[in-house]
Amino acid sequence: MRLPGRAMATFRLALIQLHVSPIKSDNLTRACGLIREAAKQGAKIVSLPECFNSPYGTKYFPEYAEKIPGDSTQKLSEVAKECSVFVIGGSIPEEDAGRLYNTCAVFGPDGTLLVKHRKLHLFDIDVPGKITFQESKTLSPGDSFSTFDTPYCRVGLGICYDLRFAELAQIYAQRGCQLLVYPGAFNLTTGPAHWELLQRGRAVDNQVYVATASPARDDKASYVAWGHSTVVTPWGEVLAQAGTEETIVYSDIDLKKLAEIRQQIPIFSQKRSDLYAVEAKKP
Repeated sequence: MRLPGRAMATFRLALIQLHVSPIKSDNLTRACGLIREAAKQGAKIVSLPECFNSPYGTKYFPEYAEKIPGDSTQKLSEVAKECSVFVIGGSIPEEDAGRLYNTCAVFGPDGTLLVKHRKLHLFDIDVPGKITFQESKTLSPGDSFSTFDTPYCRVGLGICYDLRFAELAQIYAQRGCQLLVYPGAFNLTTGPAHWELLQRGRAVDNQVYVATASPARDDKASYVAWGHSTVVTPWGEVLAQAGTEETIVYSDIDLKKLAEIRQQIPIFSQKRSDLYAVEAKKP
């Protein structure tokens, strides 16, 4: 995707590492307040973390689930319009036709719903003695790719476990995405082992910026998030990273740098399509 002009080659991204409480209205109020703060600091695209309006856990999803549009997404739409920013709404438990999904709604600077990403890969894992979790007990998987356009670049979306699947990022790169955003809540087992590694891998493999927005760590929660919301460059460098507390991570994304890296190491023109392909089965 060609850049519309040098003025658009850089923009500020903000990741909100929110402390998620059991009180949905408090989560919404704080999230909107932090979006306003990020906009004041010049952010043009702002992302919330996975499951930002609800504690993370299969027992909570049915209780906190909402339709889209609904109360939570309406508030995000309003604050996106008020601040004239793109808001990537982390994710919320969504109810639709009797099914539950882990869903990210994205709003444009005019408050319009641009895309709704339902988590494609459900987090069903069993690491003996460490962590067992089964999202599929209550959630259904999404079945579509999710990208949206900004004046800066095209953005591709995944949620948490989606980050582990290299094919999704490759499809997004094929479709012209230069920034991939994954709201996610890795835990104290998978976080230290794989969180940063996976982001750096996706970024280098596809020569894209990769950003992850995690909830802040709450040691009293039934599921303890790793935190460490991160932005990685197409060169694989960690550009910005949070600790474990509630905070906003800012990063100035430079698409000129991305273009230079793709020129220096032209992997896209060097792929051996006579030998292999990663192919989308749906539009």
